[in-house]
Amino acid sequence: MSDTLKFPPAPSDALVVAARGIHRVYEVGEEKVHALRGVDLDIRRGEYLAIIGPSGSGKSTLMHIIGCLDSPTEGTVAIDGVQVAEMDETRLARIRNERIGFVFQAFNLLTRESILENVALPLQYAGVNRRERIERARAELESVGLGERLGHRPNQLSGGQRQRAAIARALVTRPAILLADEPTGALDTKTGDAVLELFEEIHARGTTIIVVTHDPDVAARCHRTVRIRDGLIEEVA
Repeated sequence: MSDTLKFPPAPSDALVVAARGIHRVYEVGEEKVHALRGVDLDIRRGEYLAIIGPSGSGKSTLMHIIGCLDSPTEGTVAIDGVQVAEMDETRLARIRNERIGFVFQAFNLLTRESILENVALPLQYAGVNRRERIERARAELESVGLGERLGHRPNQLSGGQRQRAAIARALVTRPAILLADEPTGALDTKTGDAVLELFEEIHARGTTIIVVTHDPDVAARCHRTVRIRDGLIEEVA
């Protein structure tokens, strides 16, 4: 990808997310909905953090802003030392591709492509040549236990295997942050536990992980919990 954004070198305990005074207001007809009401949040490199709250608490809005999928109405956000709150969509897309790996509840895999091609896709957007894309995608799939499933399509895999493929896709760009939105929500308890064990292995290798969840059992597996309600952080533990 041309015109790559420049990120300053950072120590191992540097802030990977620094959010200050975040407000997000949506207009629904003539009504204004205040999804976030002045959130401050610091996340350091190497943390394993849960953002937890009930439906409508603002946790998904906060996730979208941290993930550069949305911009705040007011406030500032820095990702790896780079201010992003007022960036245009082109530059936000570059941030997402270069610095953030996403894992979604619904997997979001392309059904007509093999999981190898699915995992390699973010590298194509980044301008990486095909040989390197395939080598790196293969390595990530092997690291999550799918080395013998490279040619399989998503509908030929179990739910747990599809989520592992989605995790490999999120990691293939070597992001600063792995952002997981209800990553066990579509899985049974046993399979969900296996995915959380994989997250623990990934975290042990030094990856910063942020899990957005409504499930206290999932949050309990993380090392720090940020509880949000009515658009405000009410507790950090």
